[in-house]
Parts: sequence; structure tokens; C-alpha cells
Amino acid sequence: SCTIPVEPNMIVKTQLTSPVADKAQKGVMELLLGNHPLDCPVCDKGGECPLQNQAMSNGRADARLDGYKRTFEKPINISSSVLLDRERCVLCARCTRFSAQIASDPFITLNERGALQQVGIYENDPFKSYFSGNTVQICPVGALTGASYRFRARPFDLVSTPSACEHCASGCDMRTDVRRGKTLRRLAGDDPSVNEEWNCDKGRWAFKYVTALDRLTHPLVRNSSGELVQASWPEALAAAAAGLKGKRAAVLTGGRVTTEDAYGYSKFARIALSTNDIDYRARVTSNEERDFLAAHVAGSSTTYRDIDSADHVAMIAFEPEEESPIVFLRLNKNFKKRGLKVTSVATKGSIAMDKLKADFIKVAPGAEAAAVAGLALTAKSVILVGERASESTGLFSAVAALAAKTGAKIAYIPRRAGERGALEAGALGTLLPGGRPVSDAAARVDIAAAWGVDSLPSQIGRTTSEIIDALENRALDSVVVGGVDAHDLPSSQRVLDALKKSFVVSLEIAPSAITSIADVVLPVAAITEKSGSFLNWEGRARAFDSAVADSQNRSDVRILSMIADAMGESIMLGTVTAAAREFNQLGKWDGARVQLAPVSPVAPQSVSGTEALLTSWRRLLDMGTLQKGEDNLAGTRRPTVAVISPQRADAIGVKTGEQVRVSNAQGSITIPVLVEDIHDDAVWIPRNSFASQALVALNAVHGEVVTVVKA
Repeated sequence: SCTIPVEPNMIVKTQLTSPVADKAQKGVMELLLGNHPLDCPVCDKGGECPLQNQAMSNGRADARLDGYKRTFEKPINISSSVLLDRERCVLCARCTRFSAQIASDPFITLNERGALQQVGIYENDPFKSYFSGNTVQICPVGALTGASYRFRARPFDLVSTPSACEHCASGCDMRTDVRRGKTLRRLAGDDPSVNEEWNCDKGRWAFKYVTALDRLTHPLVRNSSGELVQASWPEALAAAAAGLKGKRAAVLTGGRVTTEDAYGYSKFARIALSTNDIDYRARVTSNEERDFLAAHVAGSSTTYRDIDSADHVAMIAFEPEEESPIVFLRLNKNFKKRGLKVTSVATKGSIAMDKLKADFIKVAPGAEAAAVAGLALTAKSVILVGERASESTGLFSAVAALAAKTGAKIAYIPRRAGERGALEAGALGTLLPGGRPVSDAAARVDIAAAWGVDSLPSQIGRTTSEIIDALENRALDSVVVGGVDAHDLPSSQRVLDALKKSFVVSLEIAPSAITSIADVVLPVAAITEKSGSFLNWEGRARAFDSAVADSQNRSDVRILSMIADAMGESIMLGTVTAAAREFNQLGKWDGARVQLAPVSPVAPQSVSGTEALLTSWRRLLDMGTLQKGEDNLAGTRRPTVAVISPQRADAIGVKTGEQVRVSNAQGSITIPVLVEDIHDDAVWIPRNSFASQALVALNAVHGEVVTVVKA
């Protein structure tokens, strides 16, 4: 009856009004429980189990079925993250339908027939999906459980808090469950406008970094002997203030910080340091990208709903399943539901492209701009452009020109959760909060009045690479670094050498290459230890509360406020709430925006023989620091391979599975090869996997020449 639409004059009889319905319901429950084990005292689903609830409210008091219950070996690992207890399964097919219909990963199926039917995987083919954790959450009986949570707690032991995911810019609504101050699990929230009721495995299981044994818990100050030693907060704040006050200083903050913290860095730079030298882009960047963000992204509002109504989606320098998984699920939903047309301009094909049956416009690395210019879009189309477009000169300009020509909407989707919030908060050298241009005198007066100061610095601030250059040339004396991993930047050793020449104040949650050379290290709160918000790629606020009560760790904005007070330059942002209130009161800029000066594309370099043009991206599951400590999740990483075309494979004499060496003057990487659909002039390797760190080992980015030979 639950599938029959309501009609006029319909009479509905339930178990409360109809003996027939009541008898039928009890009969179904008796059949469901006939082979179901009495695992409730130890089952992870106990206490929140729909079958348990129905059995208590509608089941019989005794069982009429004699004999032994069906048993299986328990549990079996269908992946390193998901365990299956087959005797608990009621064959509802939720997991198999999700995998096939929502994620398009049909690795888990219903096998056999009749009494032998059971959920299983193909032989020697594990449940290798980025979305496998959703099957654990929707399983109604605890047949599927997460390896990291199994036997850890009962639902009534947990304190649940609404939260937001910190791992990418999708903006997933989440729920964090904590026991005795320690996060034990996270679940996808139900937000129809964003993630619907799903999330990826990284967002679900990558949270153990918060309780890692190497967490920073006390301030550190470098003493006269050059050693980092533990210090009190007053001592550390005084040391930081002394190294920053009156000096030529800059701010580098990664894209992981919350909107409130990013606003704190922005205000701290302008008031305490009197500079616009601030950049949140701790990655490969360009000035073209900076101007594109100011002109076409800050203050914009393309949304998931625009994807739902689009007639055509073009993906430019963007791999959705790896870089923003919920965007992939939304694309996949629309492809399956209404045949959404998807086009990808890229050098290499991908699993997501295959699932979406995308039109693959194959180009050499660096030739994307010309291909983008030829796309046939309409005013109902959406252009999804990723941060990797900054590595192809002229590509952002081509995207802007295409949108202007066709009326298509632009959706800029960075990898990190905090990047859009940092942009809107003014953590960029060309922008003040709300998208106000630094170059606009009225905008500066507007913000100065709101902040209660006479004036703000008017000179355009340096970019990340320009700040590193200035530190190296001693044009800057000091730098505040918050949430930046040097290995995310090109020439990471050069970055570290430049930082060594200056006074460094590092705000971090765990030791890193930068904290090891910093002069002052200040421990900050992790995502579960503070409240705040992120702005997802849409610009939609994703607020969250502190899941861990009474944490001793402070937010970035609170620490920045204390440093400013010690410098005698108060920014009056003592709490996250104060920062959020002030940022929201400023509102969006309604004046003239920064204009993007078109940048002409540069032709790809020519290659011959064993030379190839490098292309790469970061996979969803790699060696990222926020995945530290989650070994079960690590077991589902995709294999690290170098991808070359069949033509190149024949030329160098290799087959899939054999070893190849990708090298240049900086170094080399030797990994197995995969012969696949990729431009003949190119080679693809993962950017940040354990066996393949392109930026560190090769110091090479998209479009640079490398050599590929059989190892």
C-alpha cells in the first residue's frame, strides 16, 4: 500500500483499524525474523534499528518457526572499510540499488536465488567505490557495518552534533557522533538542496587526524639556541607580536580554514600588519586565476539547482568524482534521470566520464583554451571549472569569454572546503571582504568605517608565489602561516628555504615541514573542536557547532585577535560568533567589480621520442594530512599508475602492469603503467599519492615536459 498514490475517496486501513492489516504485518515480521539472529546486544545497529523497532511494536511475543537459523561466516570484508554479516541481511536491496543507481558502482549485488540468496561482491573484486559508506548508513538491519566504528559504541552512548564536511567544496551536511570527547563516527545529513542524503567515504571516515597522537597541544617558541621549546600562551603571543610589529609582513593561509577564520586573517593583515599581502591559495596559482575569481566568482551564486535544470554541463579542468564527489552524484542523477549532456575538455579520460557517458574532447596539456572556445552552449548550460585551470594559460579567460558569448553560468569548484569562504572574506591581495576591490577607494572607505580605522592599505597585495619571492629576496621580514602544507606548492624546498630567511608564526593542528622551521608555533582547534562555517562552491553557508565540548584548543580567529592585542592593534574578533556577525553585517559589494583582462593562450610545448607533456591531479584518497590515521579508508585508494596512450605504449615497449619511469632534471617516479584513453603527447600520474608526488619529486605541473621510458 505504501506505493499506491493517494486518490479521492480512498479508504486507508492500517494495523490500528484493520485486523487483516495487523495480522499481515505481524506475519511479515515473523518471516523477517525467522532467520534473523538475536545479535541486538552486540549489533552496531542496535538502538537505532528499524527492524528492531518494528519487532518491538508489531512483532509477535513468541516464535512459531522451529529449527536452526541460517548462519554464515561472519563477517566478510567486502572492502577494507565495509564489513558484511550476511545472516542479518533481509534482502531489501537498498545497498545494491544505491551502488548501481546512485553511485554507478555496481560492485555489490544480490547473488543466488531463493533461500540461498545473499548480498555479495564479485570474486576478487572488492567494493571499490568512493561512496560505499552510504550503504552502511542506509542498511536497515546492521548487515553492513563500517570497520572503523564496529563494536565501538551504542547509539545512546553518543552525543550527536550537526556539522559540515571539511574535506572538499561540495558542502555536505553531516552529523558528528562523539563519545567522551572523541569522534567515533560521522553520518551524512539530509539536505535536499546540497548532498541530499549522501556523502563520500572521505567525508564519512577521514576524521582520526583530530585525535592523532602528534596533535599540537601547547605553544612552541624558538629559543636563543635555535630550538623549539614549549612556552606559555602569554610568552608565545609576546614572541609573535615582537616578530611581527613594525615589520614588513605577509599572510599565507590555506584553503582549509573556516570562513570566520579566513575573515580573521583578512582583517589581521589589513589592521595589525598594514598590508594586502595575503593569499589563501596554497597550491599552483596564477594572476589570471586571481582576477577571474574577483571578476566572476566572488559574489556569484550558481547552484546545484542550476545543474538540475541545465541542458548541457561542460567540465573544464575538473574531475568531479575525485575533486568534488557530491557534484558527481548530482551530475549522475541528472544523467540517469533525464539524459543530461555532459562534455569534458581534458587530456585524459576518467571513471566519472565513463559513468556520465560524457563527450570527451581530448586535448594536449595546455591546449584547453582553444577547445573551450569551440563549445556549443546555451543560456541554460553550466560550465564547471576547477582550480587546475590556473595551470593552463588563457583557460580562465576562455571560460569567461564562452560564458559571455553564450550566457552559460560559471561554477568555479575548488578542491578545498574553505576556499570560497576565504575569497568572500577577502583573504586575497586584490579583494576586501564581500568582494570589494582593494583598488576601489570607496570600497576601502566602506571597510575602514566598518572596522573603525582611518584608512586601509591601498597597494594591491602579493600572490602566494610573489610572497615567497619576496621572502627569498628579503623584501619581507615576517610571515603568518595558517594551515599551509609546503608540499602543496611548486618548488616546496625553495618555499621552505625562503621561510627560513624570515620570522615565521605558524598556526597549525599538527607538526609539519613549516612548523619545524617556524619561530612561533600556535596550536589551533580542529573542525570538531570549534563552531563556524564554510562557504561551499555555490557560496552557500554551511554552519556547524562544536562537537567536542570544552575543548582547550582555540580557533584561528581567536588566536589572531590575541596576537593583535599583544601588538597593540586590536581587531576585536575575540570569538567565532563575533567574526561571523561582523562578516555577515558587511554584506556583498554592490559596486564595480574587478575586470578580467583577457590572457592569450600559449601553445603546448612540442615533444618527440620519449618526451611527454605531464598532466596530473590529486585523487580523492591520497596522502593528504587530513586522512592520517584512517587505515581502513586508505585500503580503498585507487591504484597508483602512470597512464599513457596505446601508441606511446607501443613506442616504448610496455604493457599495462609493467613499470615505467617518469623523469625530468629534478627527479623521477617509477610506478606501474596503465594503457588507457589519453592524448598521445601526454602522460598522467597522481599528484599526491604515496608512490607518486609530482610536485615534490619532479617539481612539475600540467603541461611541462617529462621523459617516459620502460623501467
